[in-house]
Amino acid sequence: MEYIRFFDTLKLSDIAEVGGKNASLGEMVCSLGGAGVKVPLGFATTASAYHLLLDENRLRGPIAELLNALDISDVQDLQKRGKAVRQLFLDATLPQILQDQIITAYTELCERYETPDLSVAVRSSGTAEDLPDASFAGQQETFLHIRGKEALLDSVRRCFASLFTDRAISYRHSRGFDHFKVALSVGVQKMVGSDEASSGIMFTIDTESGSPDLIMINATWGLGENIVGGNINPDEFYLFKPTLKKGFSTIVKRTLGSKKLTMIYTGDSDRPTKNIDTPIARQQQFCLTDAEILQLGQAALKIEEHYSQIAGSYRPMDIEWAKEAETGELYIVQARPETVRSKELEGGVKHHLHTYHLTADKNEKKLLLTGRAVGDKIGTGRVHVIEDLAHAPDFKEGEVLVADNTDPDWEPIMKKASAVVTNRGGRTCHAAIVAREIGVPAIVGTSDATNTLFNGQDVTISCAEGEDGFIYEGILPFEQKDIDLSHLPQTKTKLYMNVGNPDHAFRFAQLPNDGVGLARMEFIVNSAIKAHPMALYYLHKGESIRDQQKVEALISGYDDPKSFFIEQLATGIGMIAAAFYPRPVIVRTSDFKSNEYKNMLGGNAFERDEENPMIGFRGASRYYSKEYRHAFEWECEALKHVRDTMGLDNVKIMIPFVRTPQEGQNVIDIMKENGLVQGQNGLEVYAMCEIPSNVILADRFLEIFDGYSIGSNDLTQLTLGVDRDSELISHIFDERNEAVTRMLEMAIKAAKKAGKYIGICGQAPSDYPEITRFLVQNGIDSISLNPDSVMKMRQVVVELESQKH
Repeated sequence: MEYIRFFDTLKLSDIAEVGGKNASLGEMVCSLGGAGVKVPLGFATTASAYHLLLDENRLRGPIAELLNALDISDVQDLQKRGKAVRQLFLDATLPQILQDQIITAYTELCERYETPDLSVAVRSSGTAEDLPDASFAGQQETFLHIRGKEALLDSVRRCFASLFTDRAISYRHSRGFDHFKVALSVGVQKMVGSDEASSGIMFTIDTESGSPDLIMINATWGLGENIVGGNINPDEFYLFKPTLKKGFSTIVKRTLGSKKLTMIYTGDSDRPTKNIDTPIARQQQFCLTDAEILQLGQAALKIEEHYSQIAGSYRPMDIEWAKEAETGELYIVQARPETVRSKELEGGVKHHLHTYHLTADKNEKKLLLTGRAVGDKIGTGRVHVIEDLAHAPDFKEGEVLVADNTDPDWEPIMKKASAVVTNRGGRTCHAAIVAREIGVPAIVGTSDATNTLFNGQDVTISCAEGEDGFIYEGILPFEQKDIDLSHLPQTKTKLYMNVGNPDHAFRFAQLPNDGVGLARMEFIVNSAIKAHPMALYYLHKGESIRDQQKVEALISGYDDPKSFFIEQLATGIGMIAAAFYPRPVIVRTSDFKSNEYKNMLGGNAFERDEENPMIGFRGASRYYSKEYRHAFEWECEALKHVRDTMGLDNVKIMIPFVRTPQEGQNVIDIMKENGLVQGQNGLEVYAMCEIPSNVILADRFLEIFDGYSIGSNDLTQLTLGVDRDSELISHIFDERNEAVTRMLEMAIKAAKKAGKYIGICGQAPSDYPEITRFLVQNGIDSISLNPDSVMKMRQVVVELESQKH
């Protein structure tokens, strides 16, 4: 048929004939079907069919007349002229030969699936669409669950008209595409019955940090249009490619979305889909199993590898998927090149880093709202709440756009904004995609921005603080730094980082570094688990605990308290380990004090009052005690899961506050009983060197442990006899005191004599260049710094090492 091509006759080289979307579907059907990537069958109209429609209905002249006089900056004029162009198509007659061939192809597709009235998805595919430098995301229309010949022909006509949506006109104009050099192909694809199952989107690159090592999956119940349209907050999953390729189950993060709406098929030809409220039980349940997440991840790897081979260079992908309710099969329904973060990479490697940092102090920052950060920039301006596009002409350049939700029709005013804030949406909704592409910071899913913020209010929009985006009152000062990563000199002394928050890990990993010298397990316990570990243990045993209802609410969606604890801890550690892989990541087991544990949910029942918790029941003493041993064994299980199941064997383990060599041996024995064996699979176990006994008896401790990491904070307070929390004697607390520096020198010499690793992860080298110089001069193996000190102290080390040579 002259105007029809079935997917199984198409390749990526057919973009000019059927557009990027349809050519990509054909490529996957033909080249990846045998590799286990399942794609529903279908067919596409050709570009010549679109031109035939224009010519038979004599539309070129009227379209040109309407668009030649268009003022693209005038939103009202754009809306008026775009509507007039679309009406030309809706009033047009589909050429008879095209109608006949569409019906013939639809009949054949029905026969292939052995049904007389197959339900199909009808999607637009521009012939300049999905090119590496232009996403055209959501510029044209999609019609779902179309059934029957008349409904199909009507949807085809509407698809042709959607080549001239307001957003599509604006998008082409801003990127220099000639309206008449872009044709439209219509794809007709067997509809995946995901109404009673799930669907969503996945990217083979992290859309926020730009890391090429991550696959991000968004998922929701029902049809995936709610994700794209920003109507819901979806479930979010991250997989780590390097270990996934080796066959490990590396799901490094799971985030439960609210998923308050579910889009279903109605059976009504006039309104084939609608949204219904998602039952509470389903909202609180992940809509993919781990096995399904891994299956999607493997499909994503195959698609990315195939398209990279075709391109001859690394090509991250933007993929849509759907699950068939009846069979449980997972299908890929679209795949196109990712077009924003991939621009920052050369051969899959980032050579330049742009960082943003608020310079305002804590007293200046009044937090108004939080949401999901899109990008990593900071923007400022006056709030302009837009509740309806009819008010778009009132929006001024440089204002902060605040809306309930933005779909691609809003792109013309988004281009004018200094930042975008929405009530609804996840990080793969169209608003987020467009915000990234036009380079403005956006915060989505705030829930109540349109009611909390008001017109004319000055605000600062910060997406530079991790996964969460923060909206502050007033115009706050910030700085931007551009770092050339391609010409940084290497240092002999390893420069590690202190990282506590897994949400920041992939962003921090872009800074020049040699690994993580301190990953604090207690940060993950406090932020992700929130309940006292022993409270979870006794609840797991079926016993009643204090704050039971609150603890049970925390673990909803998990099989039991133990799986909740281990999964939360393992994914937090795994996220940090993956971000820096294969560089070493030293994870310190939990080091809360009794007063800190007491403040956790259920903690009152398990902690005694101590006069001085700083030197009380903490660190190694807890791990072998009957009061905490069971919780430490869970910590060991989580660490073993990260290393053995997730494949992140770059994790090394560090034990805090080990008072005596015997304590160290007690802990090592418990670890061994729980599958963490020194030397096995390269496992190294270090001790914190933070008590004078650790320095004095270093030879004995280092017979048990594989190395030391100096904790200068506690070592200083215990050497000088200073409570570092007391303001009355804070002037005495100084890591530069000679007694402390002698301790540092002794520890380094002892480790060198024993042939063991020695590093430092305390605060001192981040604050004092002279301490950094002192450590380098004494031959320390590594210095672990706070992320904001890495570049400054790196220069200190480079200068000192160059002088030594």
